[in-house]
Amino acid sequence: MTGTKKQQWNSNFAFMMAMIGSAVGLGNIWRFPYILYSNGGGSFMIPYIVSLFLLGISFVLVEYAVGYKFKRSLARILFSISKKLEPVAWFILLIVFLITTYYVCVVGWDLIYLILSFTKAWGTNPDLFFANNVLQATDSISGIFNIVPIVIGATFAIWFMAWFILKRDLNDGIGRVTKTLIPLLALIVVGIVLFSLTLPGASAGYSQIFTPDWSALANTDVWLAAFGQIVFSLSLGMAIAMTYASYLPEETKLVDNALIVAFSNSGIEVFNSIGIFSILGFMTVTSGIPFNELVTEGTGLAFVVFPQVFNTMGSAAYIIGPLFFLCILFAGITSIIALLEGVCYSISEKFLIERKKTATAVCLVGFLISIIFTTGIGSTILGVFDAYLNNFALLFAVLLECIIFGWIYKFDDLIETLNKNTTIKVGKLWKTVIKYILPVCIVFLWIQGVWTTVKSADSLSATIMIILTVVLIVVPIIFAKLPAINKDYYNV
Repeated sequence: MTGTKKQQWNSNFAFMMAMIGSAVGLGNIWRFPYILYSNGGGSFMIPYIVSLFLLGISFVLVEYAVGYKFKRSLARILFSISKKLEPVAWFILLIVFLITTYYVCVVGWDLIYLILSFTKAWGTNPDLFFANNVLQATDSISGIFNIVPIVIGATFAIWFMAWFILKRDLNDGIGRVTKTLIPLLALIVVGIVLFSLTLPGASAGYSQIFTPDWSALANTDVWLAAFGQIVFSLSLGMAIAMTYASYLPEETKLVDNALIVAFSNSGIEVFNSIGIFSILGFMTVTSGIPFNELVTEGTGLAFVVFPQVFNTMGSAAYIIGPLFFLCILFAGITSIIALLEGVCYSISEKFLIERKKTATAVCLVGFLISIIFTTGIGSTILGVFDAYLNNFALLFAVLLECIIFGWIYKFDDLIETLNKNTTIKVGKLWKTVIKYILPVCIVFLWIQGVWTTVKSADSLSATIMIILTVVLIVVPIIFAKLPAINKDYYNV
């Protein structure tokens, strides 16, 4: 990463596990089941599959081709295309970094619950326990001065894990960790799903997946939800695939790898949903709570609903509970190191800072920002960050990448790169998707996201979003203007 020695994956398996690890995250475990249920159940799979091919695989192929062809960091790639585009690279990387700062905190919450799950220490009212005991949440702005010890401790632990992995050589760090955690994650998911299918009332849950509401297909919001899930789930626009592909050796089959990663990610999403729905079906039958009141997304599902389920599950909860939270932990860690790798790579390549020092600086700054989310009002601020960065900034970044690689760069060079060593070829159809269809879909998603974000904003949210907007404009310009220590950086 210093510019003197270019690192490479020591095997295609290491690359595949790293890519699957980057894609499989919290969105697969707690977001997809809710999106699936609230958008027509089984019929949602039609727009979801269309989105996977039209948006997901198409854009992943762009990132693979660009990273593999240039074998540089995102900042240097965009500088190579046009000097004026370097601020765009730092804009994208800053979005990714800011997303990571609160994502780490959420994984920290999971670490807390992993420990709690061995004794079901959340008690009989998991909702109040999460808000009052774990988050110590308050709506008052004065809560910013109240740092919650257990949350900051867990957040520091996750940042330390990320630093410990990132500071090591590519294959000793990210490669070794993902080759271990992803197979373990898959085994845990299979175990949880198989167990869940044996629970009384499981069919009341998983039947929701296989009972389609065909009228939903006429709803444009359902199609937008499918596109949004693919963007979120495959981490599109975050330069992860571009960064990891830049470490690939020659003669790699890019299209084949992209298809395997995309299908693996979606397969885990759908398969995991069978387990989630089966467990919620069990809860419905045993407690009498309507299914639609149990199905939620995000922290509500993981830290409120599932503890409620485990409370009714008996002794089996002492096994399934820890496995469930361990599953989230593994998915979270592999996603975090993927998010940070691209940031570290661009900084190291421009300023010739060795990997260990870059990882240390990035993780230290990241932890300092994360402290905001460990305060009494931290969960509220986290929600604003998440809505703004995902609904507004990230989608805008994906749109910029579509324009840059579809219209400014010589797109036919990417087709040639992808078709060089692969059994499945791409051509004019893929070019049409990237240049025309994908930007239109992203624009609709972006408008919807901006409208949703602005409509729900209060004075605190608006203030935070204004600050974030200024940061996202000023900081990328500063990084682009700073002179590169690495003189090869300017060789186009």
